[in-house]
Amino acid sequence: MTGDIDLHVGKRLRRRRRLLGLTQQNLAGEVGIRFQQIQKYECGANRVSAARLFELSEALRVPVQYFYEGLSEFQQADLGDDPEVLAPDVLSKKETMDLVRAYYSMGEAPRKHFLDLAKSLSKKAAKNALLTTAV
Repeated sequence: MTGDIDLHVGKRLRRRRRLLGLTQQNLAGEVGIRFQQIQKYECGANRVSAARLFELSEALRVPVQYFYEGLSEFQQADLGDDPEVLAPDVLSKKETMDLVRAYYSMGEAPRKHFLDLAKSLSKKAAKNALLTTAV
């Protein structure tokens, strides 16, 4: 039986694997296990041993501590509505990863225009939200 920490480690494993554009099969091959084991780690069904976590950190090019980031009570504190703070799971979403990959596939000038557009839309959405709550 696994717990919250195992689930958290699994989510971080999935996030990093996706960020690098690796399949479960690719990652499993790098550490010498079957892809089904990666599936079980990612969903928190199986615990990751210390030795395996080290191997995964090497394959994913992150320190072992990466898998535990966000566990402390301080980091889990209520984020409120601060637009400068990202939700802990935002980087694990496929949509976010697709957006990041598309962004970096553009040249520098289109990236700047895209970023300006996104900021403008964000400000407009925030302004509309304020008007809606004020009414």
